[in-house]
Amino acid sequence: MDAPSASISHMTDTLRIIATLPADQAQTLPGRFYTDPDYFQYEVETFLSREWHCLGRVDEIPNPGDYFTARLFAEALLVVRGDDGQVRVLSNVCRHRGMLLAEGSGSTRRFVCSYHAWSYDRSGQLSAAPRMQEKGVGAKTCRLPEFRCEVWNGFIYANLDDGAIPLAPRLEALNQVLAPYRTQGMRYVQSFEEEWQTNWKCLVENFMESYHLSVVHPKTLHPYTPTGLSRKALSGEAFTSYCANYPDTAATRGLGADTLRVEERRRSTLFSVFPTQIASQAATLLVSFGIQPLAVDRIRVRWTLSTYGDELTQDELDARIALWQEVNLEDRIKLEKMQQALTSRHATSGPLAPEDYEGTIADFHRYLARQLPAMPKIAAVG
Repeated sequence: MDAPSASISHMTDTLRIIATLPADQAQTLPGRFYTDPDYFQYEVETFLSREWHCLGRVDEIPNPGDYFTARLFAEALLVVRGDDGQVRVLSNVCRHRGMLLAEGSGSTRRFVCSYHAWSYDRSGQLSAAPRMQEKGVGAKTCRLPEFRCEVWNGFIYANLDDGAIPLAPRLEALNQVLAPYRTQGMRYVQSFEEEWQTNWKCLVENFMESYHLSVVHPKTLHPYTPTGLSRKALSGEAFTSYCANYPDTAATRGLGADTLRVEERRRSTLFSVFPTQIASQAATLLVSFGIQPLAVDRIRVRWTLSTYGDELTQDELDARIALWQEVNLEDRIKLEKMQQALTSRHATSGPLAPEDYEGTIADFHRYLARQLPAMPKIAAVG
């Protein structure tokens, strides 16, 4: 990419300074980091389009031929289970004239282009291209491009960068936190998609801090996860987390796996796999959000709800879904209002709350600073 403008250079200098502050002096980012379209494009070019993004859960596509579609920046994606049982992320663009091959989700023996009937098997290999034999078009010469894909704890991740560093090794510490919940074996229930009028970083920060829980969610979350009981948990190069502990007065949220300790059953573990996955893991329920940044002030949110075994009845699952929908709406209203306010010249950097409540935001800022291109070295004179 071209050299950053003076304005973006000033913003990156600010981010570097904020990321190095000690915990007791941690600061928020100024509003411009959430509202400047040039800075958003800078984020896309420098790291967002080269990072791992969560697309969904493996048991959304349990059988060969099962698929769902997704999008990452300029790329239309086809997430499919192949005949060999492997999950693949293929280009969802026909090699002939660029038509989308599939929409939504489903199951199929082959993907047939609705424009000129070119078809591809479940590995992306071309099966047929009518009347194109004399052009030399066939299975040996044409297939759908495939993107990097990893499956970790039942989540499907994709990366548009062929040279990306593997994700799983960077999440080993988080893996140990989630292991007692048996996250990998959680059963997929349902997914939802929404568009929010907010910056992608605002939702990451909102979800990963407990400071707002008792204020924004007095009836929905405060009875189970009051701000005052929250505690910062593990963080690493690629993730952060905190524990939303339940008060003694709260009703049980279920038993879950027999590997859980009592204290693990009495809390939700919220985590973010940077840059765009946020999730809540409880004994019987796993809710994960994949954030797709669309513009500086617009995101598409795809969230999935999974459960442990069959402990929860359908009525209980319906109630949990309704609760999460209400919580999401409460957050969305706040974030969309804040997005408008962040354009003010008075939306400057301010102090973060103590580490147990907003320390995860400081972790996120340190991650963002690590994605900045290295500063040029100045040769010594003398």
